[in-house]
Amino acid sequence: MSATAFEPHDHRRCVHSALERAEAVVRQRGLRLTPVRRRTLEILLERHGAMGAYDVLQRLSDDGFGHQPPVAYRALEFLVENGLAHRIRRLNAFAACAHPGEDHDAAFLICRGCDAVAELPAAPIRAALEARATEAGFVVERTSLEAVGLCTTCRDGGRA
Repeated sequence: MSATAFEPHDHRRCVHSALERAEAVVRQRGLRLTPVRRRTLEILLERHGAMGAYDVLQRLSDDGFGHQPPVAYRALEFLVENGLAHRIRRLNAFAACAHPGEDHDAAFLICRGCDAVAELPAAPIRAALEARATEAGFVVERTSLEAVGLCTTCRDGGRA
């Protein structure tokens, strides 16, 4: 699978497609993508990277959605709970999901040069981890796979 965040692509089409999938997921589940939830997702989709909750709050405030932290936190919580965004623990930030609504394990490649974040499927990694955990008598309940390094652009351009 490609790491879209690190490759040239039509980002407007990427965002449009992600919003359409998110709207379909929400509709299918009988939920609402309220204006603040939708704008929060749009903010996360603007670039392939992660944003802290206060950065999202500032953007929401600039757009007239209020400036109290619960505004952003509730919208981000909704997006994460419904598979439309992920929490990137290493960065204490959030990123839009590349596969909205799909039940999947994800691994994140985080560029330390430009802060881009790419999401990759992590099922094979999770399966290997669970096999080793089972051997040790351990049951994996949740995983968070995050790798930090340099994307091609930063590595070749010396942005590190």
